[in-house]
Amino acid sequence: QVQLVESGGGLVQAGGSLRLPCAASGLTFRRYAMGWFRQAPGKEREFVAGISRSGDSTYYADSVKGRFTVSRDNAKNTVYLQMNSLKPEDTAGYYCAADKHFRLRGVTTTPNEYDYWGQGTQVTVSS
Repeated sequence: QVQLVESGGGLVQAGGSLRLPCAASGLTFRRYAMGWFRQAPGKEREFVAGISRSGDSTYYADSVKGRFTVSRDNAKNTVYLQMNSLKPEDTAGYYCAADKHFRLRGVTTTPNEYDYWGQGTQVTVSS
């Protein structure tokens, strides 16, 4: 049974930082590209960041470039999202997802193309 478990969310002041780990089990982690998405109340789920199977390629939404960093440790079956300089508009539920398909660019930004999802962790940024 595949499980993706996010943690590390919480309440933080604007300008602060959080690190979100996502631990994977029940799959061969190194064979999956990983993505981070977020969803705020009343809004659609949006791509935040993604990392290829090997970790050589990373992609970011324009809204988080320069502030967020995605990384992975294939030995620990874990992907991370380091979030710095947080803004109130970053407030959302954050979800990690796993994609088993080969992609020419290494990562897809389309939610429907991911095979497995975590349950999410809430990030709230106060002004």
